[in-house]
This record gives sequence, structure tokens and C-alpha cells, in this order.
Amino acid sequence: MKKISLFLLFIIFLSAGCATKRSYYIFHKPVKPSKTYIGYQETGIASWYGSNFHGRPTASGEIYNMYAMTAAHKTLPLGTYVKVTNLENGRTVVVKINDRGPFVKGRIIDLTYTAAKKLGMANKGIARVKITVVKSPFLYTGKGFRYSRYYAAQIASFSIYSNAKSFKKFLAKYFNKTYIKSTYINNKKFYRVMIGNYSRRASAEKILKKALNLGYDGFIVEIDK
Repeated sequence: MKKISLFLLFIIFLSAGCATKRSYYIFHKPVKPSKTYIGYQETGIASWYGSNFHGRPTASGEIYNMYAMTAAHKTLPLGTYVKVTNLENGRTVVVKINDRGPFVKGRIIDLTYTAAKKLGMANKGIARVKITVVKSPFLYTGKGFRYSRYYAAQIASFSIYSNAKSFKKFLAKYFNKTYIKSTYINNKKFYRVMIGNYSRRASAEKILKKALNLGYDGFIVEIDK
């Protein structure tokens, strides 16, 4: 009876906001480097991806926003910031790697629509670019390199703050480290209800599994510290 009541209450909360509708893990194990990658350069073809992916989770767990300054790269650690220089006109932008791709031979980076527009390549679709790593998610501690991001489980997202606050309060009865983190999609603010800020992905996956067993939906995200 208790489980049924909890489930009904959860449905009420979902009807008041925009809750996560899919349950899945985004598998990504950060590379353990022997260097920070700062200064690393690569030259090749850049492309961009837009509305077909807008609003969907990226490889990092962040929601893809075609108007943000982010990008997809095949191998650089998620959370890396790179300067992208359009070798055809000299324009530059700085973007954060939060997704994987592009999966087309010869292309080295997939940009958001806004980043491509600022580089003057949105209409053409592709351009020859040079990328340079300017900020790494790995920090040198004196004893080695530490990944400077943490893992959390995102359980729901609301467009109304009061709904997110109420749901967070309800969720806090069953989970520690519950909090709200805001984000913008299409220039509209959303409030994500999160659990945890773990340095190990396995810890976040354990919490997510518990949430899934209780009937919640959610997925793992990586967040800057």
C-alpha cells in the first residue's frame, strides 16, 4: 500500500512539470591521462548538429542545446574546453566537449548551431578548422591527475521552480544529497532535480539503480565542480 501511495504521489509531481521520460545509462569512462592535454592541437573538418538532437542527453548526460557553446569530439575527455579556429576566415570560438562524435570519416569535431554560426560556417555546413585544448577537466594534484567533474543522477526536470522544490523535498525523504540545478534550453529555464555529487561513477550508478527500483526514471550526468 505504501508503494502504491508513493507511486501515485510521484505521478502527480510528474504531471506538474517536465519529468525525465527515459531510463538508461550513458556509458563513459574518463580517460586517465599522463598529461592534462592543454595545448593539444588537431586540424581537420568541423561540422555541426542541430534540431534533430536538441533536447536529448549528450554522452556527458547534459541535455544538448543547439544554442549553447558545446561540441562533440571522438576522444578528448568530456569537460575539455577547446578553441576552434576556422582556417577559412580566421574566426574563433571556445566550446566545451560534452558529447561524442562526429562519426563521419575525416571530421574531427561536431559543433552546436550557435558555435558554427559564430565561426561563419553554419550555412556551408562544414569548414576546415584547428582545435586547441585550452582547459582540461583533469587537475594535477602533486600525486597524479584528478578528474575535476562529479557524477550525479538526474531524476526529473521542471519548468516551474516551485514544482522542482516540492519534488526535491519529497525525494529527500529517501535519498541524501538531493538538490536542484538549473539549465537553459531554447532560452527557457529548467530546474533539474539531482541526487549526489560523487567522484566515482559507480557511486552514482548505485543511487540511480535504487531510484529505478523505486519506480523513478533518470540517468547519470557529469557536472563541473
